[in-house]
Amino acid sequence: MSKMQSKMQSKIKILSVFGTRPEATKMAPLVKVLEGDARVESIVCVTAQHRQMLDQVLDLFAIKPQFDLNIMLQNQDLAHITTAALNGLMGVMRETSPDLLLVHGDTTTTMAAGLAAFYSGIRVGHVEAGLRSFDMQKPFPEEANRRIVSVLASLNFAPTQQAAANLLAERVGGHDNPDNIYVTGNTAIDAIDSLVSPEHTFNEEMLNKLDWSNRRFITVTAHRRENYGQPMVNVCNAIKQLAADFDDVEFVWPVHLSPAVRNIVFDILGNNSKIHLLDPTDVADVLNVMARSYMVMSDSGGIQEEAPHLNKPVLVLREVTERPEGLAAGCLRLAGTKLADIYSHAAELLTNAEAHAQMAAAPNPFGDGKASQRILQGILHHFGMAERPPAFGE
Repeated sequence: MSKMQSKMQSKIKILSVFGTRPEATKMAPLVKVLEGDARVESIVCVTAQHRQMLDQVLDLFAIKPQFDLNIMLQNQDLAHITTAALNGLMGVMRETSPDLLLVHGDTTTTMAAGLAAFYSGIRVGHVEAGLRSFDMQKPFPEEANRRIVSVLASLNFAPTQQAAANLLAERVGGHDNPDNIYVTGNTAIDAIDSLVSPEHTFNEEMLNKLDWSNRRFITVTAHRRENYGQPMVNVCNAIKQLAADFDDVEFVWPVHLSPAVRNIVFDILGNNSKIHLLDPTDVADVLNVMARSYMVMSDSGGIQEEAPHLNKPVLVLREVTERPEGLAAGCLRLAGTKLADIYSHAAELLTNAEAHAQMAAAPNPFGDGKASQRILQGILHHFGMAERPPAFGE
């Protein structure tokens, strides 16, 4: 009897690995779905590539990992993250012998986990597979990470038809076989409705004191390595100028813990009464800040998917995006990283009500809240235990 056939009579052992807050946010709904299915034995391992920000999500979703590698070091570099995660995960693979490894997206943890599974002869399932900027430096190192995992993965959960088409075009890792690709929507959308409420009380007390009714707030996040240095300076100076030029506009920025980000942001924008700089707050707070905002400015991938679900225009603080579906739908706009461009795009949305309304009303092409269920059904189908789920958008 083959391994796949034997799974028709036993549980599928699935090891989910993640290490950063964005990964955890997107994997948490899927982990809860896996935990609730009697046909699955769900195991969670975190690398803690980002310790504090990861723990916020674990606490919010009540996820208790069976394995915690706790690899984060002060001022860590990519080589440390890769080697520490790879060595630790090899031990986890030996101890658990899973039928399937699930990883998400494009972090260094994701890449290292994919390698560990490949070295261990374990199948890799890639959640949020197929995103491409087609520029290896933007984002760095994420574009390389997700391409490496694509070569290793035998089961791919693409969020959109465009992402699936990217995989098929590359013809690597079995992607020339459409049976290995499931179009699911993005898990980022799955948890939003349960976490956003007009009655939400912020854990960050300062947010409860803001005048949300009478001011136009702009949510800002920026953390990409490609934006370190002058691009981050440009973002900050554009925000400083916008705050000076628009009397009713204020900014909320949960500032990433990276010193390369914080040193610039606090030096340029600190002590400005219209710019509220926070330590990274929990996911529920961030989502509810966006829900109450006029628009969003960010270089985050997840926020490009989440904010349109909340009907908020997004100015993408990058030169390229691996989410062209949002540009085509009209809910995202590339603002770039030049001061004048950032300012002009933001000023247009602050002064042109029609342009703002069009972006706010644009459909969200990234998900409908059912991605985790589709991924579970795709896994069960792959192991011969369920029918193939309909693709997202069908």
